[in-house]
Amino acid sequence: MTTYGLLVFEDAEELDFVGPWEVFTVSARLREAGDTAVLVCEHPGPVRCNKGLRVLPDHTFDDHPPLDVLHVPGGLGAREGQLHNPAVTGWIGRTAERAAWVHGVCTGTFLLHAAGPARGRRVATHWSQEDTLAARGDVTVVRDVRYVVDGNLVTSQGVSAGIDSALWLVGRLHGREHARAVRRYIQYDPAPPYLADEPV
Repeated sequence: MTTYGLLVFEDAEELDFVGPWEVFTVSARLREAGDTAVLVCEHPGPVRCNKGLRVLPDHTFDDHPPLDVLHVPGGLGAREGQLHNPAVTGWIGRTAERAAWVHGVCTGTFLLHAAGPARGRRVATHWSQEDTLAARGDVTVVRDVRYVVDGNLVTSQGVSAGIDSALWLVGRLHGREHARAVRRYIQYDPAPPYLADEPV
């Protein structure tokens, strides 16, 4: 049984956690093995995310079940408010020590750096924040890759890249064929229009 705990906070980037949530919960349905995913927040009550989506956490830092996977999203809240919130960074640090895997998306890597798990590690983050993260020191920012695996730490570039890293992670946990089944179920086969390098 695998328990995924996805951190949420004010101004978290929606797809940073909703994309992996979809991967983790579809994985749980397909496995029928009692896997579960929960949203965890410092405080009870609704949270307003970066683009205005409101979500209701399942648990607070004090009452969540043991987590096998700790997921940390990014967004404005990760780069600003929560980065200087010792309750959040302290919880991330403590929880990461007990989790089998730590999964960060976008600027969630800033929180993982502040909390400790990303220090001395190879990581990815949103392309626009790579230099800023590198300047914090004690971290190697890997550029031009969708996600990076360093030990039990998996970090990805921005927003949609979290789906890629979440699929890799369920494949690592439950096998490649299972991950392929999850990908097929969510019809994740990117073919975006208007690519940046397309002629106008």
